[in-house]
Amino acid sequence: MRSLWIVGAVIALMVLAKIFLFPAKEEQKSGPGGPGGGKGKGSTMPVDIYLAKKQENAQEIFASGTMVANEEVELHPEMSGRIVKLNISEGNLVQKGQLIAKIYDADILARLKKNKYEAELAAQVEARQKKLLDINAISKEEYDLALNKVNTLGADRESLEVALAQTEVRAPFSGRIGLKAISVGAYVTPATTIATLVQTNPIRMDFSVPEKYAANINKGSKISFGLDGSAQKFDGTVTAIDPKIDEALRTLKIRATVPNTVERFRPGMFVKVNVKLGSTQSILVPSETLIPFIGGKKIYVMKGGKAVEQNVVTGLRTSDKVEILEGINVGDSIVASGIMALKDGQAVKAKKVLNP
Repeated sequence: MRSLWIVGAVIALMVLAKIFLFPAKEEQKSGPGGPGGGKGKGSTMPVDIYLAKKQENAQEIFASGTMVANEEVELHPEMSGRIVKLNISEGNLVQKGQLIAKIYDADILARLKKNKYEAELAAQVEARQKKLLDINAISKEEYDLALNKVNTLGADRESLEVALAQTEVRAPFSGRIGLKAISVGAYVTPATTIATLVQTNPIRMDFSVPEKYAANINKGSKISFGLDGSAQKFDGTVTAIDPKIDEALRTLKIRATVPNTVERFRPGMFVKVNVKLGSTQSILVPSETLIPFIGGKKIYVMKGGKAVEQNVVTGLRTSDKVEILEGINVGDSIVASGIMALKDGQAVKAKKVLNP
């Protein structure tokens, strides 16, 4: 009985040896290093290659911008009083100098009327006193009192005329009225906003660019831009450049002017701005060949049948390519496929040249 148990155990050991030992030998025979296996880093990986060449590079930068009214002002009265007339409709165009609102002025008109009568009487008195002075019938001091009365009433009239003008609120420029903040009958003060007046033709557009491009943009430079949700492009002209760099963001603020005859653009709109900086001959590579990492960006270059990591410094971007400023030379074979599966020093071979 014991001998049968021993025989069974031997058979079981032979079966286990068959399972574990023979497949391992087969795997060793077919390994990447050939017979005996285990040599090298693995099989050669076929990859697409992009040849580094100098090519025409239309340099351009992209920025986010905001539409700004060409002119914008909150309309306030210059004096306190009750509104007796409101000569505007929300959203309507008004012309420069057009009456916007009128404040109650009957009391000022009454004082002007009184001043007129007093001034006429004072003028008559002054004329008589002048004749008497000419024949030495009165002293010079008596005549000066009459003349002073005339001058004082004249100054009073000028003051009343200024006050009368301040009862009117007029448009300082042509533009479109926004939403009204008051109604007829309201009592207003100089702190009260009547409405907002904006001028949007032409309209301005503000955007910022990195400071390294400051020397490439000048007054008169042409820009193009698009609106969110639209493929249509529009043109504008740079009309002002901030004289100083933003220290926190290291950017330069630019202002462009855009025709807006049909009032398609409104203040506050978000725009995507494109500024062309000219063209140069430079190395451009497909954007998908770049691998970002904490210290910068790298590219795999095929050298001697191996993929070699190469740190690079990038410049401007186009829609599908990136300018390489440092790290790549003309003629280098850049790996353009399977880069996420590559390791530095891995064996590779060219499957296809994308730009022969």
